Amino acid sequence: MRAIRHGVRRAGWALLALALPAAALAQDSREQARAIAGDPPAAAQRLTLADVPRAAGAPIALFDGRSLDGWQPWLGYADPGITYGPPPGSMPIGTGRDTSDDFAVRWIDGAPAIWIKGETWGSLVHRGDFRDYHLRLEYKWGARTWAPRAKAPPNNGLLYHTHGKPGEVFGTWRPSVEFEIMKGSTGMIVTVGGKVRARTTVAFDPSLIAPHLRFRAGGRTIDMINGTATWNVEGASDPERAIGEWNTLDLYVVGDHAIHVVNGVPVAELRGMATIAPDGTRVPLTHGHIQLQSEGAETWFRAITIQPIRTMPRIVEAKAPTESAPSRHAPGRPGW
Repeated sequence: MRAIRHGVRRAGWALLALALPAAALAQDSREQARAIAGDPPAAAQRLTLADVPRAAGAPIALFDGRSLDGWQPWLGYADPGITYGPPPGSMPIGTGRDTSDDFAVRWIDGAPAIWIKGETWGSLVHRGDFRDYHLRLEYKWGARTWAPRAKAPPNNGLLYHTHGKPGEVFGTWRPSVEFEIMKGSTGMIVTVGGKVRARTTVAFDPSLIAPHLRFRAGGRTIDMINGTATWNVEGASDPERAIGEWNTLDLYVVGDHAIHVVNGVPVAELRGMATIAPDGTRVPLTHGHIQLQSEGAETWFRAITIQPIRTMPRIVEAKAPTESAPSRHAPGRPGW
């Protein structure tokens, strides 16, 4: 869920946008990101997983291959274009209509999958309340995208530690932490809801749009807050496959600690997931529901399983190859 990428800006930037021309706004956001995260990394990181935990119990299938049993649909506004600023009196659809043309079980590539049309924004929320698990699923993009994102990269999301009321966030989603699923940004971290917090480590990356933050192992620690200059953090790399191919996502969660993995490559890690209580105190966010988004793109999901774990894997930065011995027949040069 990253509408800011294509022109919809959150509250923290809206007032600034009214006062500054586009070039000045872009420059201001970069300087703000530099102040938050420091200078950009000298090179991209190659990350791998170590100490992958063994399952502490049998896998649970969240999709039975026949029906949407266990999943609760919710739809936002009939016109998704008003999601971030609905006129007074506007009401989300919620459960007020048949959703069989929005979410269904259909066959594709010789097997059943959950089909999400994407035209009306909303979500499927699983009834299970989960903690301390390894979740794995496969997804691929369908052929269709819809306004207001018809010409934007396909967008969806795996939301976890979901809590609160249906439609509490923009009338469309429930508060949660997001494992972004968007072409070019799969694995990004997003805090969904104004009272959700998460800490991660970042570097300033001026090649990104605002907020110009990319996950970096060993980077500067920030607290993510929706509606501010730290509301999302791009993954360390983009291991997603081409449109039309299946991708595998792995989500490891123990307590308030999570790691996002795309096609076997770790791309982000966060700790200190929390909600803000009415008295302003920070309450650890350690469990919740699983939420599959509908946000403008036809998407297929299958092989959704969850297994209990007791420990977390580690993200390790792969070292660059060491220098090779000089050749006998040519001047020595680094062996890369």
